[in-house]
Amino acid sequence: MAVSNLETISTEDQKKVDHQSDHQNQILQQDEANEQTDTPLSLKAMIEGLIFIAGEDGLSLLQIQSVLFNTTRTQISQVLDEIRKEYELSDHGFELMCFGGRYKFISKEAVYTKAKKLYEEIIVPSLSSAALETLAIIAYRQPITRVEIEAVRGVSCEAMLKKLQARELIETDGRSDAVGKPLLYKVSDHFMDVFGIETLEELPELKVQESEGLLFGSVSDLKGDDQFSDISTEDSVISRLSD
Repeated sequence: MAVSNLETISTEDQKKVDHQSDHQNQILQQDEANEQTDTPLSLKAMIEGLIFIAGEDGLSLLQIQSVLFNTTRTQISQVLDEIRKEYELSDHGFELMCFGGRYKFISKEAVYTKAKKLYEEIIVPSLSSAALETLAIIAYRQPITRVEIEAVRGVSCEAMLKKLQARELIETDGRSDAVGKPLLYKVSDHFMDVFGIETLEELPELKVQESEGLLFGSVSDLKGDDQFSDISTEDSVISRLSD
């Protein structure tokens, strides 16, 4: 009797396992069907779009494959090589590069000189508070990656960094050893000239107080960062930089 009960329980458990497996297979098949019917883009176009969305972070071969069903790494590598060769041509303003195993689109060097002209007539006092916040973070924490800046500000800074680079207020300082080898940023000599300082030691000293305060006054997304918490608003770096 006991053996019969055990066999019954074992059979029921196996049925549950088989049912769960069938359900998972159905979901996978539905995902594959959706990809074929809902995404009429070619494999090349899909990969281009994914890399474009990833921005400066880029995507690894494994990440790309993880969202493309029934596609091998060899197929993806062949498409990536095709994209790279296509964007090397002079009729494209950016190209596909691979840094640390991560693929990303970057503007060609010739574009940079034109990009500077978009902002060269905009004087520093007209910089937004967001731009000044970003500059202050870089000045006090350099060299620093975009991800680290965003962790302090709590918002995306990719476009802002490009604008500050175009105005020659910041510059790249090699690459971090972190995954993906992200770019490191620092303030430029032009930054020193614009704000009338010879060294970063001349920047306002950050005075830590017991009372609650913020480095940037109105910015409330800095909690959790020891270096930028509990800063008196009376010594706001933004007000000092924009004076």
